[in-house]
Amino acid sequence: MSQLFFQGPGQFRGPYSPPGDKSISHRALLFGALAEGKSVYENFLEAEDCLHTLEALKVMGADILHEKGTRRVQIYGKGMHSLAAPHKELYLGNSGTSMRLLLGVLAGQRFDAVLTGDPSLSHRPMRRVTEPLKLMGAQIKGRDNGNFAPLMIHGGKLRGIEFDNKLSSAQVKSALLFAGMYAEGKTIIREVVPSRDHTERFLRASGASFRIDGETLAIEKTEKLQPLSARIAGDISSAAFFIVGAAMTPGSDVVIYDVGLNPTRTGMLDVLKRMGARIEIQVQETMPEVLGTIHVWGTRLKGTGIKHSEIPSLIDELPVLMVAMALAEGESLLSGASELRVKETDRIHSMVQNLKAIGASVEELPDGSLIRGVEVFHGAEVDSFGDHRTAMSMGVASLAARGTIVVKNTDCIATSYPSFLDDYHHLLKS
Repeated sequence: MSQLFFQGPGQFRGPYSPPGDKSISHRALLFGALAEGKSVYENFLEAEDCLHTLEALKVMGADILHEKGTRRVQIYGKGMHSLAAPHKELYLGNSGTSMRLLLGVLAGQRFDAVLTGDPSLSHRPMRRVTEPLKLMGAQIKGRDNGNFAPLMIHGGKLRGIEFDNKLSSAQVKSALLFAGMYAEGKTIIREVVPSRDHTERFLRASGASFRIDGETLAIEKTEKLQPLSARIAGDISSAAFFIVGAAMTPGSDVVIYDVGLNPTRTGMLDVLKRMGARIEIQVQETMPEVLGTIHVWGTRLKGTGIKHSEIPSLIDELPVLMVAMALAEGESLLSGASELRVKETDRIHSMVQNLKAIGASVEELPDGSLIRGVEVFHGAEVDSFGDHRTAMSMGVASLAARGTIVVKNTDCIATSYPSFLDDYHHLLKS
């Protein structure tokens, strides 16, 4: 079990380019494997989660070329029905995205597969995906009636369904969109609160039988997908640690280049601006993904509230936003965020416990937290609880700490951001 020492106080200053977007990297692999022809992606995220998706596809016969350290993948797709029965279980580590999206793909295949993961993934709820897939005709078995891995899935003849995405979950939506490409009839998904739309962008770009009408998504059986080639945008969820860290620390000055600015992912920036953060954004590209530059200057922030309708656009950034709220002048209320309790850990509980340990004034609520800002943190020993975003958020908290924050159990950072520590030290100025 590793631990990291973060000595405070400090500031972030300088230029920074985030690693490739994790959500897009997963989808690039899946769409590439199902397309007909060669897809090439630069700036692929070489984190454990994405590599588990890559390995699972290779076990099912996908032809993927990737040399570690190049951040480049070449996928030689052979079509919608080119995957073959795996000769072993598909081990997906700690990646909920891998498991849920692959369930959607596998629902349309004519073979059996078993999906498994580490102890954390095996306790994350999958019924939100398996139930609608069963309604479409997939056969899925697992603990608690298909709610927990390991999961055995037998795909086959699917039929379209109508589904209300009440959780506003991009993973659930994406699983059904993948399955919908194999289903007879139309699969209709309704979203009152939009979730991230990377899958929809891939569907349009690759020529799937897909359309959007307001809050309604419709996918029909698709015989062929076109291969794509692109540079994957920098991950705003990874950049968030340095955006928030800079915004909350007077004297910080960071410019983030080539970062994804997809509007379904930038809710964090809206919250920070509401808190008084000094942020400038320049959009440089809009298709297939919005891409640009973010300039952040540090200042003392003010408290704010985050409500349920905002959660889908900043779900991954909430732990580090809680750090900023704990330093902001006045009171902040995070509500409607019960989804945080079923992530890699219960992120509400882990962040509340850790923030209290370093001197924050925070109260745990069923669906969030009530935070009263303090001027400074103090050093302490905290735990990641096995969660990468909790670990990195507590590293960022050290910028405002008098003393050292020791974060235990930090191997989990590699699941999403293996180069976090290098980037942290590159930008850190004491």
